[in-house]
Amino acid sequence: MSASINPNGNLKGKVALVTGASRGIGEAIAARLAMEGAKVVVSARTAQDGESRLPGTLMETVERIKKAGGEATFIKADLAQAIERERLVEEAVATYGPIDILINNAAITYFTPVVEFTEKRFKLMMEVQVYAPFHLSQLVLPSMIERKTGHIVNISSPAGIHPAKPYRGGRGGTVYGLCKAALERFSTGLASEVYADNIAVNVVSPGLVDTPGVAVHGLINEQSKDRVQPIEYIAEAVYQLASGDPKTLTGRVDYAEPLLKELNLKPSELV
Repeated sequence: MSASINPNGNLKGKVALVTGASRGIGEAIAARLAMEGAKVVVSARTAQDGESRLPGTLMETVERIKKAGGEATFIKADLAQAIERERLVEEAVATYGPIDILINNAAITYFTPVVEFTEKRFKLMMEVQVYAPFHLSQLVLPSMIERKTGHIVNISSPAGIHPAKPYRGGRGGTVYGLCKAALERFSTGLASEVYADNIAVNVVSPGLVDTPGVAVHGLINEQSKDRVQPIEYIAEAVYQLASGDPKTLTGRVDYAEPLLKELNLKPSELV
């Protein structure tokens, strides 16, 4: 984080829970919400060095936020386990109070053709990418409904869109796309259900972003490098949806850059 915290920002007094926040998009989102004064709880499976082959930890995310003057804490959790999801929300509420903003960003991904996909991996991807956001929403919504306020933002992907013809062969992204399509349909349906309670539910669908996870799968190459989006675009889009009017900014499935332009923000000034 290079920018300093605005203690009187739009999210002053709000509590945000961001999953998958040890690195990449989740870390950037957590930092952006903290910049606007939110108390941020970050969660992932990697709390400290040595727990993952990828760079980035929850401790580092929290340290960067605090160094900039923000308030944050981390709770290590495996979102593939229901008991861990319940513990995560319980501890977050015990630390900072009821959740005002839930960002479902955590994901586990295998790019494998359908004929080679194992049942174990299929169930794990569905658990983390679809049921975990569903369950976490269930856990935070009663308090949001009682207080008549709240924002939920789910992180999706263009992979949720049906493949276009002519088919040129995929790279094993069918199950990933299935998960994201299900997440988007859940999000718009939930937005309709809780609209009367003044709760917004939206989706941000990042394009190609240079993160440690993307690097592992080798998704950035000579053909795709010109499509890479700055991570700041995604973080800003999430912030805008997490702070917008629930009556006018809900039920959206948005790509970051078009959303920012719609809101009269200049993406180039965010980098």
